[in-house]
Amino acid sequence: MTYIGIRHEGAAAFAASAYGKLTGRPAACFAIAGPGSTNMLTGLYDAKLDRAPVVAISGQVPSTVLGRGAFQDLDLSAVFRDVAAWTSSIHSGSDHAEPAALAVKHALDARGVAHLVLPDEVQVQPSEEAPAHPEGRLSTSPARPDDAALAAAADLLRAARRPVIIAGHGAVDARTELLALADALGAPVLTTFRAKGLVPDTHPLGAGVLGRSGTPVASWLMNESDLLLVVGASFSNHTGIAAYKPIVQIDDDRAAIGRFHLVTVGMVAEAAPALAALSGALDDTKAVDQRPDVAARWAIWRAEKARRVADDRGRGVSAAAVFDALSRHLPHDAVVTVDVGNHAYSLGRYLESAGQPVLMSGYLGSIGFGYPAALGAWAAVGGARPVVAVTGDGGFGQYATELTTAVKYGIPIKHVLLDNHALGKIAKEQRAGDFPVWHTSLVNPDWAAYARLCGATGIRVERRDQLDAAMTAMFTVDGPVLLCVEQDPELL
Repeated sequence: MTYIGIRHEGAAAFAASAYGKLTGRPAACFAIAGPGSTNMLTGLYDAKLDRAPVVAISGQVPSTVLGRGAFQDLDLSAVFRDVAAWTSSIHSGSDHAEPAALAVKHALDARGVAHLVLPDEVQVQPSEEAPAHPEGRLSTSPARPDDAALAAAADLLRAARRPVIIAGHGAVDARTELLALADALGAPVLTTFRAKGLVPDTHPLGAGVLGRSGTPVASWLMNESDLLLVVGASFSNHTGIAAYKPIVQIDDDRAAIGRFHLVTVGMVAEAAPALAALSGALDDTKAVDQRPDVAARWAIWRAEKARRVADDRGRGVSAAAVFDALSRHLPHDAVVTVDVGNHAYSLGRYLESAGQPVLMSGYLGSIGFGYPAALGAWAAVGGARPVVAVTGDGGFGQYATELTTAVKYGIPIKHVLLDNHALGKIAKEQRAGDFPVWHTSLVNPDWAAYARLCGATGIRVERRDQLDAAMTAMFTVDGPVLLCVEQDPELL
């Protein structure tokens, strides 16, 4: 086991959540009794809502004083009962290896949080029990849809002229089967924001992200479609999947089928075997090859992006210019983490992915996720892949001291920080509601100088013509780097 001493318990929980999102395996985060454990809750709710396996471990006051008002005495099983799929306390007579194995089992089965509570006296008790393992205890999702659902879905696909595939994070392990079916149909693949990078934007059928964080390429293709094949997506309102279209939905969770509105055919199965079965059930289809439409819409969007890249009011750098530069410099094997705010919408819209996965706080939408998540992603890949964090100043400010964690352990996170000196997303929502902008401004340090004080490399960009040299330096320098971009808050 590898121990990384993260400074704030909330950051540790976010790191563990990101680890689970990237690998499908649980990392463990732990904290002392009382406030140490309650500090983990936000990161654990992120894991719960995004269905990432995490094992959380809480210290606890000695059992002799538990429930009597001792220092830091909280009923932690009660506190964690909503966020955790399973919670249990270890006692002196427990078979310690068994609850540990069960915690891993429940984290994997529920794709969520499993929680263990260890009172003080238990923590120092040696255990003679052999390590237990979850093998032989794990359940599996339905591997293949039932024949009736498969036949109905295949009939709809054979008859459709302009089908599109909408892939969510639940399809991340089915890339091969997804692209095989898309190629056979000539059907564009649109992704949810959480699945950005599942299909490269350079693929002839890759249409980018659909929804508020997405591209007009994806929106146009969905609007022109006559059938939606939705795989592993939640139908979040942020994605905006058209409910008025015929829909075939594939998900391994029965509760997800038709959760928000009726679907034409629901298939309960894992994504990869379901897509393979659909491909095998198709012979002649009426689908037209939509590759020319995908290319034409990308040409229109790239021309508009180029116009936005060139937009310069002399008040900082536009988001389009930042992500144009990052698209060109980002290593093909990188893992990207993104925080919550205007910069996240801009990343979804402008960053052209060559297949790099993007980790985010999806359904919780918690600001502060981005940098701690990069620590977790680094732990997950074992330093074998570059890790890039993209944050705003508001989100990074919540866990800014975690930069010293990266310095301490030599974690080479490349951090792009868009600094607009405000909680820009909140200010935008205030304007949209016809309210005055109220208390969203931020007083920040010089972030590049702050990075240098922490022992990292700090780079500052104030003009668009400095971006390429700064990106080159960021990816060339060893160790953690913070690249602070002075952003024009209006050019999103």
